[in-house]
Amino acid sequence: MKTIFMGTPDFAVPSLDKLVHSRHQVSAVVTIPDKPRGRGRKHLPSPVKKRAMELNLPILQPVRLKDPVFLQAIREIQPDILVVVAFRILPRKLYAIPPYGAVNAHASLLPKFRGAAPIHRAILQGETETGITTFQIEDKVDTGGVLLQKRIPIHPDDTTGSLYDRLKILAAECLLETLDGLESHRLRPIPQDHTHATPAPKIHPEEAVLDFTQPGQVLIRTIRAFAPVPGARFFLKGTLIKIFKARFEPVSDTHPGTLVKISKNTFAIHCGDGLLYPEEIQPEGKRAMNVADFLNGWDITSYRRVDGVD
Repeated sequence: MKTIFMGTPDFAVPSLDKLVHSRHQVSAVVTIPDKPRGRGRKHLPSPVKKRAMELNLPILQPVRLKDPVFLQAIREIQPDILVVVAFRILPRKLYAIPPYGAVNAHASLLPKFRGAAPIHRAILQGETETGITTFQIEDKVDTGGVLLQKRIPIHPDDTTGSLYDRLKILAAECLLETLDGLESHRLRPIPQDHTHATPAPKIHPEEAVLDFTQPGQVLIRTIRAFAPVPGARFFLKGTLIKIFKARFEPVSDTHPGTLVKISKNTFAIHCGDGLLYPEEIQPEGKRAMNVADFLNGWDITSYRRVDGVD
């Protein structure tokens, strides 16, 4: 099939690679305009653009997807299908151009976790499995007919980072199988059961602030869900501290928010039903470090409680 690939972050790069090295033709790549990044605020390409340049593929970077000049450029390519991975919402004027429309790879088992943060939300809610769904794009986000689903377990130690890395490989496999199935007419869209839909809205940093009145397992899920970005956090006398890894020990007598130094290399924070032991931590303005290195530079005994817990 003659395809146009649309994507932005590194999550989409394995899918682009998979299609380029398949029997399907990638005629062009569409990604966001270069954005200023880093301290120097230099305009840098998206990961998808960077890879497309390495592959010598034609690149389109429209500011507006409804721009008539951009839409005409798509028509002139005459694609059979648009392939979308982690990109913007497509207007009908765009996805109606190819005869096969547009297919999207989404990092959840739709209709569960529709939206911008399906991986974070699955871990936050204690799901034990997730996967990739390919579906046909319609006007409403993540609501189109399902073409293919593949499942993977969410391991007890998975973070959003580790799950992201596994899912981006699975997405590439699903997309190739989906294009093969559409071309051979083996796959047809199956309507989603909208009564089982759950939202996965964009993550906001304030959601990552740990509430130590909550049970330990909820805190552990929060830490896993926000690792590596934006990082679960708490505050010590106004200083932001991120936790990327921790363990939990249930105890009966708790004082939520109270800090306890266990040894020269270990400390704990009381939570709703036990003790949370940080293992990997990052004070504001510093690098991430193990808890022993953190305690070398911080006298935890001078801090009785975390901020914001009465």
